This record gives sequence, structure tokens and C-alpha cells, in this order.
Amino acid sequence: MQAPSPESAPFYVAALYQFVDLPDHADLRAPLQALCEAGQVKGTLLLAREGINGTIAGPQAGVTAVLDWLRADPRLAKLQHKASWATTPPFHRLKVRLKREIVTLRVPELDPNKTVGQYVAPQDWNALIRQPDVVLVDTRNDYEVAIGTFQGARNPNIKTFTELPAWVDAQPELQAQPGPDGAVKKPRVAMFCTGGIRCEKSTALMKMKGYDEVYHLEGGILKYLEEVPPEQSLWEGECFVFDERVSVGHGLVPGPHELCRSCRWPLSAADKASPHYVKGVSCAHCHDQRTPEEKARLAERQRQVELAEARGEVHVGARMDGTPGF
Repeated sequence: MQAPSPESAPFYVAALYQFVDLPDHADLRAPLQALCEAGQVKGTLLLAREGINGTIAGPQAGVTAVLDWLRADPRLAKLQHKASWATTPPFHRLKVRLKREIVTLRVPELDPNKTVGQYVAPQDWNALIRQPDVVLVDTRNDYEVAIGTFQGARNPNIKTFTELPAWVDAQPELQAQPGPDGAVKKPRVAMFCTGGIRCEKSTALMKMKGYDEVYHLEGGILKYLEEVPPEQSLWEGECFVFDERVSVGHGLVPGPHELCRSCRWPLSAADKASPHYVKGVSCAHCHDQRTPEEKARLAERQRQVELAEARGEVHVGARMDGTPGF
């Protein structure tokens, strides 16, 4: 299967973020919301004192207008985005939100604008992570890691990004050890995430904790899957994305996963074969976490979704909310 292209897919998808001091971020919300609505652009944009983060999709002209407007602000002139195309709408809502952090870690003294790890281009990533003295850490949440990760990566098994600092402190292999020369030092660490934003904070965290050699994958998994040929790849599985595609593979081709609308776990064909899977209601990961009343409400929602689809309409309540987690 080939990746969607402008010729085959009408929806232009832009994943973006930048850490930059935006003391007036609240003032940007209304004009940004209006510009997105005028261009039929949907998705989620987060604004905070520390910068901007989000993923938006729509007609290419509308998305480009939003990007141009942002870059017209001198502080955001270097804003980069990762582009892809989708054959169906990746989002069905628009949300422009004000937040304390554009990616929540809850370490107030940390500032990625001042200190982050060393960027490693996708073409150089394999050589780095093959080195035996490098500890490779997947900084994403458990449901993301479940469907794909790099060979040899450590899985923190975290449910939210805020759990990562405690996990780092608890790992014996991440603690300082005597080297061949007898000197005690912390290990070399390579970190990665979907699009790069979580690694900005996670590598800043490691530097703050005294790790001298910290690296992260520039552009994240998405850039790696876009640029590194499958025959050279050390990636295994699919990459979870925070939109209606659910997952993508090499070349950013949409993957086979669907989302459990109850718990948001990405489901494979095998997952949907489970006796605990009821479309729109439950899966093997959440079937025992829902009361009969909750399951009844979910079943009614699914019935409304199917009725809307039969009429050729979109039942927005059943869709992903587009919250970025790159």
C-alpha cells in the first residue's frame, strides 16, 4: 500500500510544535480559532507560556494559511511541521486550548528552551542505537508502545508522560556505574517519541539529572518512518498517532489498527477477535473496568454512530478528540 498523496487524499495533515516564550499566548487563541474555522481546519492546538503544540488537518490552503499566520510572528518564524496526507478526515472537531504546558511533565524548573539533548537525524539513528553502551528509551505511553517500537528499546510501561521522571530514577541501568577507567559516570541515553516534543522535555530532564550524553531522534518516529527505507529500518510494528488514522507505518501509510472507543487502546485484528471485544463498548483491555450502566451508554452511543453513518453523517461524539501527544 502506498502512502496517501495530494492526488489521492484531500486532507493535508500538519503536526507542529515549538518551545518558545509566549507570555501573551492567551491573546493568540481567538484569532487562531477564527483562522482555522475560516479555512475548514480541524484538530487541536495547545497554547502555553512555553510555546505551541498540535496537529491540524483540512484543505491544504487552509492549513497553510494557519502555518503562515503563526510564522508571521517573529517568535515562531522557525516553526517546523511534519506533513502527511489522509484520505478521510483525521479530525472532526477544532480545539484551540490554553494550557500550563504544551506537553505535561510537571517539572516546573525544567526549560527545553535552555537545555535539551543532542538531536540525531533519522539517517544516523540506527548507528547510534546499535552501540552497546547506549540505553534506548521509548518515552511514550503503554498503549503506544504496545503496537510498535524500536528494536532493543526500554518500555517504561507508563500510562502518562508525567510518570517518566519516577521511572528514570528507579532504573538500575540508568544509574551511575564505574567505567573501564574506574571513573563513575551515568550511561549514554537515547530517547524517542512520536514527533519529537516529548523528547524535548525528557532529554532536558535527563540533562537536569546530570546525564552528559543524551540524544533524541530528530523529528521523532514519524520522520524516521518517512525517511528511512523499510529494508534499513530498526522499527518494528506500527506507530500510534493521535488522530483518526490511529496508526501509521513506513512511508506514513495508515496502519490496520482501530481505536477502542471505550478506553482508546489501539486494536489489531487479533484484539478484535477477542470475546471481550464489543465494537464501541469494550475490548480485552477495558471490559472489566466498565459498569453495566457505562456499557449500556456506550452501546447506545455506538448505535447512534451506526445510524449516523447509515445516513452518511458523522457522529462527532464517537471520534478521537485530537489531543496531541507527539
